[in-house]
Amino acid sequence: MPRSYSMRGVMPAAARAVSLARAHLLHTEPGGRIHDVQEDPRFQHRGVDLLWERSSGAVVGVEVKGDRQGRRGNYFLELISNLEKDTPGCFLYSVADLLLYVFLERREVHELPLAKLREWFLQRAKQFPLKATRTRTGKSCYTTVGAVVPVRKVLAEVPGAIRHRPAHSLPAQETGLSTVGQEVGVRRPSSTRRAR
Repeated sequence: MPRSYSMRGVMPAAARAVSLARAHLLHTEPGGRIHDVQEDPRFQHRGVDLLWERSSGAVVGVEVKGDRQGRRGNYFLELISNLEKDTPGCFLYSVADLLLYVFLERREVHELPLAKLREWFLQRAKQFPLKATRTRTGKSCYTTVGAVVPVRKVLAEVPGAIRHRPAHSLPAQETGLSTVGQEVGVRRPSSTRRAR
């Protein structure tokens, strides 16, 4: 049986994920600027939530995914956004350069280069189980389907995948993050969206 959520319950989690992602990007490059394009129709259909304008002038498209199930040690890679409407999942169509996958409870931000992650995943897709979630929007529901992929496997095998953990020396309200170095499968130096 799929997990069930309400849109009312999902939206605050998505906002927290974007807030942590913004703090992470500004901490990573203090001279950079963040442009929130979540509500901009030009970017919604492209799967881009933020534009990160780096101090070099380069602009990086960022997709943010918030996850409240961080203790399980898996990513949920969205393959079908709305099963009832046959809408593809953001993981498959996003043109973002970077997926910031945020484990909300732990305040961890995982930087995942989206093109490399997608290429890696598509070569191994049959290895990973699929899970479904149901989200209530008013009186109706929709089903999202995604692959459950172990974090350790991605961090060990996808070039450029990085895990950032919260800096314990900062007060909780500052959301500062530090990079975690060599652990098993960790390399040194990654929103919930409405169904369409």
